[in-house]
Amino acid sequence: MALILHINTAFDTASVMLSSGTDILYELQNASPKGHASFLEPAIKSVLEEAGMPLSDVDAVSVLNGPGSYTGLRVGLSSAKALCYALQKPLILLNTLDVMGLALKLQATVADENILYCPMIDARRQEVFTALYNSALTLVKPYSSEIAGENFLGEEIKKERSLVLGGNGSHKFEKITDYRKIIYVNPLIISKPLIILANNACINQVFSSVAYSEPFYLKPVYFKK
Repeated sequence: MALILHINTAFDTASVMLSSGTDILYELQNASPKGHASFLEPAIKSVLEEAGMPLSDVDAVSVLNGPGSYTGLRVGLSSAKALCYALQKPLILLNTLDVMGLALKLQATVADENILYCPMIDARRQEVFTALYNSALTLVKPYSSEIAGENFLGEEIKKERSLVLGGNGSHKFEKITDYRKIIYVNPLIISKPLIILANNACINQVFSSVAYSEPFYLKPVYFKK
């Protein structure tokens, strides 16, 4: 079974995990967004020490590559790329919304083939990063940055589709709708779905370029000068 080191700095709470196959061996978290960069190196050292193995035994490194916190994404990907380059290990990039979509399915456990899963990440103001997945978790609406207004998910509501929503942006939509066929799942627990998708990528050798990979911001980034 593949031994994978996982880095997640896409949200306010960061995590470092070590997994074997689809089993979590060790996990450490940091709930201070401004401390993600200083958290990673000692956390990686700690999970490996707990497992009693050197970093060189890791088969691959996975990282949540966005969308999410702009600064967090840069920090996470930079650390993952540095590890992969130094150790000559493959890099696995995971889309945050894909991981959240699987988390919604695992936590909601709704037996409805017509259901849609809609993860939402707070993108500030009234915006959310989102996508729509069917019951097989096939993407039916592409990754996008949306205004959580009256028209958001309008077509699906007109068709009276059952919807499962979750993530730190879902409260924005909850405030503006009384649609009865929505199930809200919060908090989303992404540790297990993250390692499941990373393990699948490792088995199928879906790796990314260490040299050319960039964060998936989803919308333009404007840095202050």
